Amino acid sequence: MAEQQIDIKILDETAPLEAVIVGLASDIGIPGSKYVHPDNWEGEIAPYEDKVNDPKSRWHLLNGTYPLEEDLRPENQRLLRVLAKYNVKVYQPRNLPAVNQIFTRDIGFVIDEVFIKANMKTSKRQAEFFAIRDIVSDISQEIWFPPKSVTIEGGDVFPFKDKIFVGQAAKGSEGLRCDRTNPEAIEYLKRKFDGVKEIVPVPLHKSDKDPKMNALHLDCVFQPFRNNDTCVVFPEGFESQEQAADMVSLFGGEDNAIKITGDHMYHMNSNFFSISPSVVVSGQNESEFGWINEQIRDKGVTVETIPYSETSKMEGLLRCSTLPLKRTYS
Repeated sequence: MAEQQIDIKILDETAPLEAVIVGLASDIGIPGSKYVHPDNWEGEIAPYEDKVNDPKSRWHLLNGTYPLEEDLRPENQRLLRVLAKYNVKVYQPRNLPAVNQIFTRDIGFVIDEVFIKANMKTSKRQAEFFAIRDIVSDISQEIWFPPKSVTIEGGDVFPFKDKIFVGQAAKGSEGLRCDRTNPEAIEYLKRKFDGVKEIVPVPLHKSDKDPKMNALHLDCVFQPFRNNDTCVVFPEGFESQEQAADMVSLFGGEDNAIKITGDHMYHMNSNFFSISPSVVVSGQNESEFGWINEQIRDKGVTVETIPYSETSKMEGLLRCSTLPLKRTYS
């Protein structure tokens, strides 16, 4: 019997969630052993022989605290249990041997009723799409495949009403290892959504060396929640403070903005995940997430907390671990 077709619809980040792809935390492989301490770099860009793709992972590798698979699997299971509690339909990728498949957000994304395959910057992550190909093939609506010249990752993409915000490297950050979504992606989305959506590039400060100064994706420095009338923002992660203020104004204004620091960004405080306007899921560790969870609760939102500190060591959290397929709109 053929699989039932999957309907998709994503207009924003906060409407009640119906269906989502959640990453796998099994058979993640061992990170390459060739990494170089930033003190030994000749420039700002990670040397070729250093195979680590983000500064936070590198820091944990250098300090012997990089997460073990046996610690990541229980965190993944806790996320699945929270989603089940709220009756969310969960899909998961097929397992790829020795591939880290936790961060599904970057594999693709849905805007309106279109699934767009991402072209990820890191070549070793390209295979992750094939692990969700069976899921994508059951989608009943349009599927787009950007050309190879387009590099784009789902962590940089935020649809909202008639706009799509897209993170990219600020001037001076181009060409870094952590530079993810390229200018060709902006032009591609402009062509595809011409007359339908305004594509808003959001230049971000990046660093291959310092995880407290690296806005790997837009969701590392910004996150709307509730009914898109409240947001978490790290203004210093934006190239333009004026643009950060404009986004705050669009998503509830100064009175409803929770401003975070570089330390908060390091702990991925803006990378929680909205199950609905009234419920988010966030990390449980009090020293890492306690402050942001209290701020969110003060806005009248239920915060489901789960252990996720080991996953966070790889510079991703709960939004990174989820690829929403459908939310409910009345």
